[in-house]
Amino acid sequence: MRVLLIEDHKPLVRALKQGLEEEGFAVDVAYDGEEGGYKAETAEYDVIILDVMLPKEDGLSLLQRLRKAGLNTHVLLLTARGGLEDKVRGLDLGADDYLSKPFELEELFARLRALIRRGHQVKDPVVRIHDLEINTATRTVQRGDQPIHLTPREYALLEFLAFHRGRVVSRSMIWEHLYDEQDENTSNVVDVYIRYLRNKIDKGFDPPLIMTRWGEGYLLRGDSA
Repeated sequence: MRVLLIEDHKPLVRALKQGLEEEGFAVDVAYDGEEGGYKAETAEYDVIILDVMLPKEDGLSLLQRLRKAGLNTHVLLLTARGGLEDKVRGLDLGADDYLSKPFELEELFARLRALIRRGHQVKDPVVRIHDLEINTATRTVQRGDQPIHLTPREYALLEFLAFHRGRVVSRSMIWEHLYDEQDENTSNVVDVYIRYLRNKIDKGFDPPLIMTRWGEGYLLRGDSA
């Protein structure tokens, strides 16, 4: 999943970016409200992490502007400890959740996962497709009674397909959600990861769940397929 982090405190940015990437997120960074607004409007993100106190344009003003422009991406606000007024105003302006600094990374990850599920209208953290189970809370996968180990990138790809199960997603759609702006890979790398995933998810199991639609992209079988 692709995240935009808008935060001006560089040590915090480094720590958050590293932690998020280790969890399998693709992370783009903006260090002020002006840059953050530009990126939010020109790329597609699953969640925006937005600090309230920013140079050039503060977080609440940016949030208000983005919502007025019709941006529907989920926004998680980062606020100062005890900043009740910012929290209330942020929620009223269209924020979906908030965290007070300092916070634990595990709580941030859990809130991001919940927002991503909400964005795909999925309430149960365990996604079940035939005999495949994907636990989005623990980021674990099993098929039948067999646990399946996936790399963070493989898991991110499977989760993306699962959230769109029964629907074709193009290579470019997958690439845009799995790779950040600094990544030099092209959408062709998606084919490689689909092959890795098939070897782990489908090999030795029936029916195959990852389907190819030539000229269109890939899909994960729907519940009734």
